[in-house]
Amino acid sequence: MDLATIFAPENWPIGLVCVVLITAAVIDFWKLKVPNWLTFPMILTGWVYGFIAFWVSGESVWDGLSGLWAALVLTFFGLALLLPVYAIGGMGAGDVKMQMGFGSWVGAIYGLSEGFWIVLYGFFLAALVGGVIAFVMMWVRGDFRRNRQNVKEIVGDWVKSASVEEVAAKAAQRKPRMHLLPYGVPLCIGFIGYLVIRNWQILA
Repeated sequence: MDLATIFAPENWPIGLVCVVLITAAVIDFWKLKVPNWLTFPMILTGWVYGFIAFWVSGESVWDGLSGLWAALVLTFFGLALLLPVYAIGGMGAGDVKMQMGFGSWVGAIYGLSEGFWIVLYGFFLAALVGGVIAFVMMWVRGDFRRNRQNVKEIVGDWVKSASVEEVAAKAAQRKPRMHLLPYGVPLCIGFIGYLVIRNWQILA
């Protein structure tokens, strides 16, 4: 594996994304919140970079618009993946915006078709990591019974509630008695982990 290729200066965009993800994870672990001053610029600069990078590497402004389109689509694809979890109080809005920022930059760097799979597989890996961390937290605290009851209530809310707003309201009432997982941490591990796995396969 050629490590020099990974850390070459021309690969600065993906390095920047990793630095921002790690920063967001550290803040989330510390304060249980990913700040807007970090996530909103990540989202917006991904759109701008997608437009400029595709325009410069292409032949016309239409190439730039295709880069912008890829960044936009994957931004809202990231939103769609986490919206159900956010609706039941499983994570904060900052975590959702963190994934949107990741989708924005992945679209800007890799394009729509390739970027789609990176966001999707990164999300799956993050979900797996989050499940492991949640299990360890429950095991350390010894509160499997309480968490089982919470899961039962969440499933019941989805079945019995008349709207998503009602599900969200019930989740907000339940939140104070739940042990919160700083989901920015598994998101960071999942996204960066998948990028490492992907690059290893390409460069091995």
